[in-house]
Amino acid sequence: MPSFDVVSEVDMQEVRNAVDQASREIANRFDFKNTNSSIELKEKESEIEMRTVSEDRLNALRQVLEEKFVKRKVSLKALSHGKVEDAAGGTVRQVTTLQAGISSEKAKEINKLIKNMGLKGIQSQTQGDQVRVSGKKRDDLQTVIGNLKEADLDIPLQFTNFRD
Repeated sequence: MPSFDVVSEVDMQEVRNAVDQASREIANRFDFKNTNSSIELKEKESEIEMRTVSEDRLNALRQVLEEKFVKRKVSLKALSHGKVEDAAGGTVRQVTTLQAGISSEKAKEINKLIKNMGLKGIQSQTQGDQVRVSGKKRDDLQTVIGNLKEADLDIPLQFTNFRD
């Protein structure tokens, strides 16, 4: 019986590359001179911390980071920006977390979407942080993939493990 898995993963190597490129760019850009701006990937590798002198510079930092993510083909849906906090020395900081894996609420939402498509013989079930979709016809599975790509679920989705 044909099946595939719906997962939400982030390529950490590409994230590291994007953060490195962004930090190199802000070190060389004129508009960031003497602002003590920094972008760094935290030890846990699920958080990116941005620091600078003002909120408008922080917005510019975020824009540079997002441009690097897009160039590296990492979905911006994987980023969850925290609130802007005041830091020491009159600076501001913001912590951005990376979302990987499908939460149980999102898995329920995906299962509900699949059931509402009304395709015969299509079944979906949650397995940890992924959703397995199986069906009798390969074309129906491809229809499910197309509909899930069009649905706006606020998380990056990948479709893996397609089997006949």
